Amino acid sequence: MPNPIAAVVPPSSGMANDAKEGEESIRGTQPLRSGWNGAERESARIDVSVCIANWNCRDLLQACLQSLLDQPQGVRVETIVADNASTDGAPEMVAREFPEVILHRNSTNVGFARANNQAAQHARGRYLFFLNNDTVVPPGALGRLVHYAEAHPEVGMIGPRLRDGQGQPQVSYRQRPTAGTLLHRTSLLRWTGLLRRAYRRYRRQDFDPETTRPVEVLMGAAMLLPRDVFFSCGGWDEGFCFGGEDLDLSTRVGQRHPIVYHPGVEITHFGRVSTRQHIGYASSNMAIGFLRYLRKCGYAWPVLTLYKLVVTLDAPLQVAGKGLQYLWRRLRGQHAKAEKSRLAMQGQAYFLVRGLPAFWRT
Repeated sequence: MPNPIAAVVPPSSGMANDAKEGEESIRGTQPLRSGWNGAERESARIDVSVCIANWNCRDLLQACLQSLLDQPQGVRVETIVADNASTDGAPEMVAREFPEVILHRNSTNVGFARANNQAAQHARGRYLFFLNNDTVVPPGALGRLVHYAEAHPEVGMIGPRLRDGQGQPQVSYRQRPTAGTLLHRTSLLRWTGLLRRAYRRYRRQDFDPETTRPVEVLMGAAMLLPRDVFFSCGGWDEGFCFGGEDLDLSTRVGQRHPIVYHPGVEITHFGRVSTRQHIGYASSNMAIGFLRYLRKCGYAWPVLTLYKLVVTLDAPLQVAGKGLQYLWRRLRGQHAKAEKSRLAMQGQAYFLVRGLPAFWRT
């Protein structure tokens, strides 16, 4: 399937194209927290455009925006939020509390990839920084990322070190997955031990959190790209809805430019908070996204069919296994762990009941 935005080019004025039906864009005109007035803002050279896709994560988004706008970043920054028809008051909060933010409202949930592309179409910065809404950016972080990018103009994508809410390092980059590593995620193959070594290398064993180094895949929670690199590589593939799009973008950028993990900059990423709030949506679309990624990598139909069969047969096993795990953890008083098991069971059940048709059509 061709990339649906392969022909996208940056708007010459820095503004987005006219909004499509069901979309609304609002460019903030109020004074910035940095003290600029509206006219100065429009004429200033923007270094970094922060692009945030949001869906029903008002409180997390609020904390993220506060970290970006209430602290010096060392570069000129604009922030763009593409909201996917949130019903929790998130867009109203942005318009009310952060009038300088460019707000793009969708009437439906158009997915993570398309929302990020919409934000990028509004961007005027020399660099685009795609940022999850469940993050907090410390002072000066964007300035340090830009400093590294300017010192290494050959680099096409830079990712910071991610830390969780307790300050522990998260896996911030990975190898490109194969069909084997993704199949090992299923309980069917995990119990057999097949492909275990390849999966462990993919997940964690090659992760060095301390060293700046070239990598294959950056986690989509935080990515900095030069503007021209993003558009010349085709942007986010909107065929991905939620899951696998960071693998795809990293692969396409990596075919032309080095991708670098740079732990000299750190960002707090709470991680999976939004996923847990929308577990059925996330579980189904992640399965579809991984399958789409394998198809784009060129795997033949027998491998793709095998992958579909294994994932389909695995789903009821996952539901039963997570259900038993939930009961056992509840009996042992492990309520937090039991809740994780319940969510995993719920996600797999949703995929089994409602996600399989789209999965098999992919």
